[in-house]
Amino acid sequence: MRAIQTSLLALTLAFAAHAAEAGDIVVHAGTLIDGVAAQPRRQVSILIHDDMITAIKDGYVSPAGAQVIDLSRATVLPGFIDVHVHIGAKLPSTTNATEYWVTHSAIDQAFDDAVYARAMLQQGFTSARDVGGGDDSVSVRDAINDGKIAGPRLWVALEALGPTAGHGDPRSGLDPALSHPGWENGIVDTPEMARIRVREHKRRGANLIKIMPSGGIASTGDDPRQQLMTDEEMKVAVDTAHSLGMKVAAHIYPAGAIEAAVRAGVDSVEHGSFATDQTFALMKAHGTYLVPTLTVFDTFYAAARDHPELLTPGTAAKELANDLLPKQNLPRALKSGVKIAYGTDLGEGDHAMEFRLFIEGGMAPMDAVFAATRNGAELIGSDKIGSIQPGRYADLVAVPGDPLKDITQYEKVAFVMKGGVVYREAGKPTAQP
Repeated sequence: MRAIQTSLLALTLAFAAHAAEAGDIVVHAGTLIDGVAAQPRRQVSILIHDDMITAIKDGYVSPAGAQVIDLSRATVLPGFIDVHVHIGAKLPSTTNATEYWVTHSAIDQAFDDAVYARAMLQQGFTSARDVGGGDDSVSVRDAINDGKIAGPRLWVALEALGPTAGHGDPRSGLDPALSHPGWENGIVDTPEMARIRVREHKRRGANLIKIMPSGGIASTGDDPRQQLMTDEEMKVAVDTAHSLGMKVAAHIYPAGAIEAAVRAGVDSVEHGSFATDQTFALMKAHGTYLVPTLTVFDTFYAAARDHPELLTPGTAAKELANDLLPKQNLPRALKSGVKIAYGTDLGEGDHAMEFRLFIEGGMAPMDAVFAATRNGAELIGSDKIGSIQPGRYADLVAVPGDPLKDITQYEKVAFVMKGGVVYREAGKPTAQP
C-alpha cells in the first residue's frame, strides 16, 4: 500500500510540474515595439506565465519546459486598444439604420456584438471601450471575460446620457406614438436626473459613463454646433461618476461645449470636431484626452455620398457638411500637444483605419502606436494593458514588416495573443471560442 501511495504521489507531483510548465511561454520577437520606449528593440524574448508577462530579455532564450513561439521575423507590438467602439454597430453602407433600430431586439443585438467582437480581436484589438450600448454590451463583456466567446476586454458604458431631442434620444425621427422599454435610460433633462442615471448605469454594470453635451451628426433633428446639456447637468453627471470610480467620455463637437465639459471634469472629448486652439489649450491644461474618431467620419461621409437612403432621416446632409472637418483639424490638435487616444467609433468594419488617418494627418508613426496602446490604457485607467513589460497582460500583436515605415502593416496582422492565449497565428484564426 505504501508503495502505491508513493507512486501516486510521484505521479501527482509530475502532473503538477507539467501543468506549471504548460503555463510558460516565450515569444522570440525579431523587433519589439513595447509601447513604452520611443525606439524599437531587436531580438528579444518575452517570457509569459499564464496570462501575464514576467520578463523581457535580450536575445533569444528558451527556458526549460516553456512553449516557444517564433516571431523572430516579425514586429511585435502590444495588443491594440480602441477606446471608442459601439461593439454591435453595423456599417452605414450595409444596413438601413432606422429599419434595423425598430426590427431588432437586444438579443439580436448581442449576437451582432459577439460577431464583431471576435472580428475586432482578429484585427489585433485586445481591449476596447464600448461607449454607448445597452444591457447586451454588459452581457457580451461578461461572456468574453468568462471565456464563452472571443473578443477584446471591454469597458462598457450603457446608454449615452443626454437631453430629450438630443443626439442620444431614441425617439428622434420616429412616430411620436412609438415607445419601447429602455428608451428613457439615457434621457437627462435636469441635474438630478443626471445623478440618478449615472447611479442606475453603475448598478446595471457600466464601467464608465458617456454623456452627450452637444448635438450630433448621425441623428435626426439636432444640431452638432449647439450645446444641449447645461453646464450644471454635465457637472453633476461627472461628479457622480467620479464618486463611483467611473470615468466620463463626452461626445462633443462645438468649441464652447467642449470647454464647458472640460471645466466640468470630463476625462475625454470624443470627436471634438470644431475645437479651436483655445479649446485644445484648455484640454491640455486639464489633462483631458481627445479621441478624434477619424474613421467613423470617413465611413459615414462615403455612406452619405453613395447611400444616403440608408442613413437616419435627414442626416446625410449633416454628414456631407461636417465629416471632413475632423481631418482638417487634426494638425491643430497635434500642434497643441493635447493627449490623443485611438478610437474608431465602429463595431463592424476596419478598426485599423485610424492608424492610416492619424499618420496621413501628420502624427508621427510611433505616436500613432502610443495612441493605440499606452495612451488608451491611461485613458481607460488600467495598468495591466497597453505595453509589453513585466506585470502586464500578455496581449501581443505581430505584423510581418515595419509598421513605422509601412502603414499597411496594420492591415496585415498575422498573430494575436490576448492574456497568453493565441487567437490568430500565421495570419489565420485559431480554434478558440
